[in-house]
Amino acid sequence: MEFDLTDRQQHWRDRVRDFIEKNVRPRHHEYVQQAAEGERWKVLPVVEEEKERAKAQGIWNLFMPPRSGRAHVDDSFEFEGPGLTNLEYALCAEEMGRIGWASEVFNCSAPDTGNMEVLLRYGTRGQKDQYLAPLMNGEIRSAFLMTEPDVASSDATNIECTIAPDGDGYVLNGRKWWSSGAGDPRCKVAIVMGKTDKSADRHSQQSMVLMPLDADGVTILRHLPVFGYDDAPHGHMEIELKDVRIPKSAMLLGEGRGFEIAQGRLGPGRIHHCMRTIGVAEEALAKMARRLQQREAFGKPIYKHSIWEHRVSKARIDIEMTRLLCLKAADMMDKAGNKNAKQEIAMIKVQAPNMALSIIDDAIQAHGGGGVSEDYGLAQAWAHQRTLRLADGPDEVHERSIARMEFARHAPDPNEPAHKGMGSGMAAGSGAGGAAASA
Repeated sequence: MEFDLTDRQQHWRDRVRDFIEKNVRPRHHEYVQQAAEGERWKVLPVVEEEKERAKAQGIWNLFMPPRSGRAHVDDSFEFEGPGLTNLEYALCAEEMGRIGWASEVFNCSAPDTGNMEVLLRYGTRGQKDQYLAPLMNGEIRSAFLMTEPDVASSDATNIECTIAPDGDGYVLNGRKWWSSGAGDPRCKVAIVMGKTDKSADRHSQQSMVLMPLDADGVTILRHLPVFGYDDAPHGHMEIELKDVRIPKSAMLLGEGRGFEIAQGRLGPGRIHHCMRTIGVAEEALAKMARRLQQREAFGKPIYKHSIWEHRVSKARIDIEMTRLLCLKAADMMDKAGNKNAKQEIAMIKVQAPNMALSIIDDAIQAHGGGGVSEDYGLAQAWAHQRTLRLADGPDEVHERSIARMEFARHAPDPNEPAHKGMGSGMAAGSGAGGAAASA
């Protein structure tokens, strides 16, 4: 395994890192100030200004997959980014994760990234012209409507929203929530998952369609804060769909192919979150290390108390291990495809947010009362990372998948006796311990 970065990997990572350090980090105070002034749901000038700068420098739409990674290739050459691989993008996304709004500066923020990939992979030319082009230009934003309040949406077959064929179109009815991005005034379109045929096979009932946010019958019922944070101007909304009519041309790929699209969308989306999470953890560790060296308690700097040496060293170890697993998953996606990397994707999806939460929690502890305030950004970082144990599938679903693959890998031979005694590969215990081990 080669651990050194290639020239291309280093080139893109360093371009993103340098841009953030030169243009984004120095303006973070402006972002906070503009976000706090006036109407919550608005476009922030500082973001728009830096978007134009990044676009002019060609650090834009970095996540867009190379041509060879698409399920359906057409002649739409204009709908392409720089063609970074998952591994190359992983290094860039880690840098973006260090500051919350950096991803949008490069037009690489969720849920737009996943939605643009769906349109690129599965959309018709007309759908691309209508929605993908302005999304890639950073002119509009989008939402993804899948989760519902009345069912356990971790099992997507439970979804109750209906997409009923009706004449020359479809009629949508249902209620969605945690529709991230729908608070942004630039949000113009949503990809909606619902059922077109409840009598079909369990995984062929669902479809995905494109729905304008301003269509008749679309009502934003309420905003859903996350641990008290409104995440404006992005936001997470509960949305009612009541007799919403859309044309036949709004269907993505075909009726009954919603699960197929979901698998194509969620694999890359899950790992994008994990890549950024590593950057979040790095920022939390840096803040913790600085704070521990600035304060004294009981006659000596806090960092000299052994408990903190343990916590800081563990944080560094956990970040490095998690980064390696994330890069392995990205590399496997590039070389073997998303399907063959599904166990690695599931593992990093569980590991990354849990790792970050532990480090952020220690960083909060190191800051004392300041840690739970708004002064250091740690409380908000914890709130954001906690949602990732639910977003794109809860931990339990991914752990179930990992375990099932492991059971399949080590399935017992039906011709092998159920009990063989202690084999040569296992040292026999002695005394009571040995007896207990055999029992």
